[in-house]
Amino acid sequence: MNTNKTKNGFCIIGCGRVGINLAVFLAQQGYRPAAFVSKTLESAQKAMDCVRGGAVFTDPAQAARDCNLIFITTPDVRIEPVCDQVAAAEGFDANSVVFHLSGALSSVILSSARKKGAATGSLHPLQSFVPYAPDAASPFEGIHMSIEGTDRARNLGQQIVTRLKARPVTIPTDAKTLYHAAAVVASNYLVTVEHAALTLLGRAGLEPDRAFDILEPLIQGTLRNIAARGSVDALTGPVVRGDEAIIARHLTDIDKKMPRYSDLYRLLGQHTLEIARKRPDFPEAADPGLVDLLKIKSD
Repeated sequence: MNTNKTKNGFCIIGCGRVGINLAVFLAQQGYRPAAFVSKTLESAQKAMDCVRGGAVFTDPAQAARDCNLIFITTPDVRIEPVCDQVAAAEGFDANSVVFHLSGALSSVILSSARKKGAATGSLHPLQSFVPYAPDAASPFEGIHMSIEGTDRARNLGQQIVTRLKARPVTIPTDAKTLYHAAAVVASNYLVTVEHAALTLLGRAGLEPDRAFDILEPLIQGTLRNIAARGSVDALTGPVVRGDEAIIARHLTDIDKKMPRYSDLYRLLGQHTLEIARKRPDFPEAADPGLVDLLKIKSD
């Protein structure tokens, strides 16, 4: 077991978009690139060439033994098997700090490394990554990155995130799944909701490009209002006004012309009603009528 690890020597296991970007910008902040391992030698070599340092390994355990800081940046389904493989081959010890970068999974999946004495954690950048380009700005600068794990991993994670010029957010390990669900709702499901809105406008006779031009100022203004006032005070529209007649007309037309969106409209309306009830100006007399209107027909 190697206990004389190179100071600030880091290893990247999984040289895809995230792994290469992480390696490049860690190196720019003074962390020493030491080892690169990937599914193909070409990917590992590409990472080393981008960083201009370190060495390519075919064995992840051998690579990890030469480093004190190990990042497993493989696809989610490979993180735990890779960690187990390295641990079984004595690639981790008490000097090791092991991170993965999955948004959905916590550091619990690194338990085999922890059993070898390593500190374990996860770092998740709230960012979409494109292939690294030499003239590209850092994709980490200014974004939020979540941190969770053991005390030593969290402390080092704070330093790493800060040096990457990102903004650290520490979360409990058992909250990682809800954290990721929140990101999915905020990003992926926002696309779904806006797609529904564009489709409804399309059914109203507008071309797709024209439909987005019409909605974009409304979308951007809503996001600005949420940022400035919070979600409760930013809410506008017929639900918070208690306008049963307008909602009934919406549902009549949607049920007739776009029935596949009927349940979505009603479900979103139900959750919007929960928000509206938090407002002191919500007309409580309208509540029973809104509840009835927004019931899912299949219930």
